[in-house]
Amino acid sequence: MIIKSLLLTYFKNHRNASFRFGNRINCIFGKNGKGKTNLLDAVYYLSFTKSGVGSQDRLAVTHNAPAFTIYGKYENHTIAVQFERGKTKSFKIDGKEPDRLSDVIGKVPLVMVLPDDTDMIREGSDKRRKFFDGAISQFDQEYLQWLLNYNKLLKQRNVLLKQEGVRINFQLLDTYDDQLIPLAEKISGRRGELKEIFLPFLQKNYKELHEGKEVPELNFKTQITEEFESLFKANIQRDQVMQRTLLGSHRDDFEFLLNGKPIKRFGSQGQQKTFIVALKLALYDFLREQTQKKPLLLLDDIFDKLDNSRIQLLAALLTDRKRFGQIFVTDARQDRCKKLLEDEEDVKFIDIT
Repeated sequence: MIIKSLLLTYFKNHRNASFRFGNRINCIFGKNGKGKTNLLDAVYYLSFTKSGVGSQDRLAVTHNAPAFTIYGKYENHTIAVQFERGKTKSFKIDGKEPDRLSDVIGKVPLVMVLPDDTDMIREGSDKRRKFFDGAISQFDQEYLQWLLNYNKLLKQRNVLLKQEGVRINFQLLDTYDDQLIPLAEKISGRRGELKEIFLPFLQKNYKELHEGKEVPELNFKTQITEEFESLFKANIQRDQVMQRTLLGSHRDDFEFLLNGKPIKRFGSQGQQKTFIVALKLALYDFLREQTQKKPLLLLDDIFDKLDNSRIQLLAALLTDRKRFGQIFVTDARQDRCKKLLEDEEDVKFIDIT
């Protein structure tokens, strides 16, 4: 997949900007705060219908502007999004609105690596679930609909449990439960399958980034067992006391290990960064195999907190034309980006000043 050009209007700090991209490696450099990450985020937006850096739609509108638009021209089609304050967000693919926003996801497979991605190691399970859910959703629309329906039902059930001074409508609760339980079993089952398929990709990529004997592993933790339905229904009193649903797929977690030990506790800063980069490159290889397309690869400040040997290994990987398609790399240091990629024939340097 290749994006040829991008037009931004009042998107974050890009008031009116247009960019043309090369088919292989695009190195975007400039001082911090000039909009390098925002440019990548706009490309991400067109694949996932939302920001990849956690900002809400309304916060992506340039200060005092009424709306933002992003228009991307790809090899075979166009994707455009507009968000206007106080109104719904609209997408168009080749000039036509999709039936659902979720229909956009998977049209252009994409993997983005951000400096804050190591938070996935240090913070709660929701970030790790989000990563693996995003991996599946880019090629499996059925799973994406399971997930959307589950989250909607979970929210409705929790609202019901939070009602104070009102007797809970157990008939309505049973209706939610009858839908939630099979969805939880499907979702967690698919996540468990993914863990087994994904692990070899992770181990291969980590080995390519680190010349040592460190071995990454994944451990999938879930409450969804053969007894889940009976446990879920028996837990209603605890759910009422806590005013939220305590059991389900929303409690699943993926534990990251290095040589059998939790990398969260025992991994150095460099090891954690290497693990995350390997995880994202594993996602790239996984999606390429599942979709038979080369995803877009967005690397934001990728060389930060890596030692020189790992930087050289990573730069060498990116020049593999058979493996990678279009790549975007941001770097505050123009000299480093040019030096690392000086031997690559097809590199476009984009200066954001």
